[in-house]
Amino acid sequence: MKEKIEEIKREIGNNITLVAVSKTRSNEEILKAYNLGIKDFGENYVKELITKMDSLPKDINWHMIGHLQTNKVKELIKRNIYLIESVDSIKLAKEINKEAIKNNKKINILIEINIANDPNKTGIKKEELETIIKEIKKLSNINLKGLMAIAPNTNNTKIIKKSFKEMKELKNKYNLQLLSMGMSNDYKIALEEGTNIIRIGTKIFGERRYKNNML
Repeated sequence: MKEKIEEIKREIGNNITLVAVSKTRSNEEILKAYNLGIKDFGENYVKELITKMDSLPKDINWHMIGHLQTNKVKELIKRNIYLIESVDSIKLAKEINKEAIKNNKKINILIEINIANDPNKTGIKKEELETIIKEIKKLSNINLKGLMAIAPNTNNTKIIKKSFKEMKELKNKYNLQLLSMGMSNDYKIALEEGTNIIRIGTKIFGERRYKNNML
């Protein structure tokens, strides 16, 4: 793991946030990465995330990167979530804002865009972005920091590159700070296209072992 983390850090430099995707990973694996200098971890399921938040070092920056259901927001906002990357509706944003007000917090979020218009993926259509940004900016306890996307499910690097380029253009158009895109198999393309957050799982931890009780 040490060699893999050092290799990635050399590739990305000091201005890119490396999020270690730790879903299904044990506390021991996460602590190993933490002790090697990783401070940002990404989780896909609220139940798993809050269990880890409650038991692992308090200075970890936790990123919610999976689909977030409105009925799971309350438990998440009670804790110190660093960034919710997967906001994909006004309804969800309003629920986050409501719970943030109750807990006297400001919550940092990214809007997730389904850049490939893939019916099997979550995220808004890019054509909806302007309307959603306007609505989110009305919410008092949400800080809209940027955008997130998952690359199209293809091995065609030209298609992936085009999608990432569109994301960078949208980030710039709306004068947003953060852009989260790029995973183990495509983060080098994302770096070329201007991402400042990458989400790496298997390249750090190895192949994932799935469990059935994480939902």
